[in-house]
Amino acid sequence: MSHLIIAEHLYRYYGKLCAVDDVSFTLSKGEVLGFLGPNGAGKTTTMQMLCGNLAPSAGLITINGYDILDKPKSAKLKLGYLPDTPPLYRELTVDEFLHYCARLHRLTRGHISKAIATAKERCGLREVASRLIGNLSKGFQQRVGIAQAILHNPDVVILDEPTVGLDPIQIREIRNLIRELGRDHGVILSTHILPEVQESCTHVQIIQHGKLIFHETIEGLNRQLKTSTLQIKTRLPADFNSLKAIPGILSVEGLPGNITRLHHDNTQNLNEHITETAVRLGWGLLEITEMKQSLEDVFVKLTESSHRNAV
Repeated sequence: MSHLIIAEHLYRYYGKLCAVDDVSFTLSKGEVLGFLGPNGAGKTTTMQMLCGNLAPSAGLITINGYDILDKPKSAKLKLGYLPDTPPLYRELTVDEFLHYCARLHRLTRGHISKAIATAKERCGLREVASRLIGNLSKGFQQRVGIAQAILHNPDVVILDEPTVGLDPIQIREIRNLIRELGRDHGVILSTHILPEVQESCTHVQIIQHGKLIFHETIEGLNRQLKTSTLQIKTRLPADFNSLKAIPGILSVEGLPGNITRLHHDNTQNLNEHITETAVRLGWGLLEITEMKQSLEDVFVKLTESSHRNAV
């Protein structure tokens, strides 16, 4: 698989401060990469380097084979970018603004109308095409921002906080649009909203103190979110000794309401053994639940560990 973005050993210094420290990753067509990091972690600096707005102190960036320093115009033709504040002209209509953006992207006159129609269709803007951007809701303004980013059909689309300030319905609509874009492009989504990554992305990476501390597919992340803990609820109190006798059970913890938490060896599936024991001893098994971490748990654990190691 050919990579749309290759970032190798990126560094960025501000004086003596190393804001980005040896960051390397790739992005391919069909991938939506969720880029996470606390404030000041180096996320925005990395995004600016990928877009060619900031030169790396060291390292290599190629966009669909073009070195962004050696051939910046060719590389940037392959990029679409939505900054955290959409670059909109509120006094223009949607059609006027997209026509202006098409000229900026140097689309030929014969292709402008089709490109605008396609962007409006993909972003759900046909019904508001003649309205002033300043009179649109925040959700529609975000859609216009995304439309200008994909107008020239770039290989790579970079979206910085695209759902900030939107209501739940608007967030769901933008997430669906991001997933759709991921089918035909490579997408980088920078966000602070952790569920957004699980909803929209195929991969996730976390940056902290300028270093990438986590990179995984969403499938791999979901496997990591599974813990080695089961929780059972019974009508009668469970016998701890009987549970401890089950091979693979490491410890047993009692909670109010006849709830028992079982910590076990994660290599084994113990549901059947636990169910058989509960039924045989007449506890009245009501439910058995596999405990999971949230992405927030993983994020906090990784960033706190990285912070401790850095101190």
